[in-house]
Amino acid sequence: MNYKPTDSPTSKCSVCVLGQFCLPVGLSSSDVSRVDNLIKERVHLQKGESLYRHGDPLSSVYSVRFGTLKTEYCLQDGRQQVIGFHLPGEILGLDGIGEGHYQSDAIALEESAVCIIRYDAFEDLARQLPALQNQFHKILSRELTQDQRHLLSLGTMRAEERLAAFLLSLSQRLAARGYLNNEFDLRMSRVEIGSYLGIQIETVSRMLSRFAESGLIQIKQRHIKLIDMNGLYELAGIPNPDRHDCHTEVPLKQV
Repeated sequence: MNYKPTDSPTSKCSVCVLGQFCLPVGLSSSDVSRVDNLIKERVHLQKGESLYRHGDPLSSVYSVRFGTLKTEYCLQDGRQQVIGFHLPGEILGLDGIGEGHYQSDAIALEESAVCIIRYDAFEDLARQLPALQNQFHKILSRELTQDQRHLLSLGTMRAEERLAAFLLSLSQRLAARGYLNNEFDLRMSRVEIGSYLGIQIETVSRMLSRFAESGLIQIKQRHIKLIDMNGLYELAGIPNPDRHDCHTEVPLKQV
């Protein structure tokens, strides 16, 4: 892995455009400057490179600077079970806190960079900054809630509902980061999507073709355009938060 010091002024948390998703949320400018001093290096990953492996001792948690990573488990029969996809501003490595070693593999789906947050130093600083500790608790809570919602979707939603909800969730997460909400490249393969959603790859491919034939999406290899957002929300059984005729907005199930 290619480690680089965060000595550039544009590399600091205090000027990072992803601060609204990461640790600096809710911190004063003086406190953010102390977080700047906490994060001293980043690691660059090429597609397919591992950030950490299951069983590695916990040394750091990581914030995605750019790119996309997946986390997955290796099952006893050798199969890989994808458990998450991680976008810029999101934190990885939290599953290592309880046991002191990582519970999954984290692998880059494209060229990516992550900020390294040494966990011992972070704990020391969090004890001094209640706002930082509070933000970290919120991140942990959000991760737990998303995991619970994903498990719920696996148990209660049909395959086509899961896939529609996955596309919409990805759309919302990208839009929050300033990207187009209706047109993007899928950084993950059909196999990885199927593993995450508990669907066979043949079913994923067949449903994407069916969505395209129905006018819900346009797709060319990994590039996808969401044509009928309302139709996708209806298929997923989720109220569209952008429709003003809804009396009650229900948050999108995270998948």
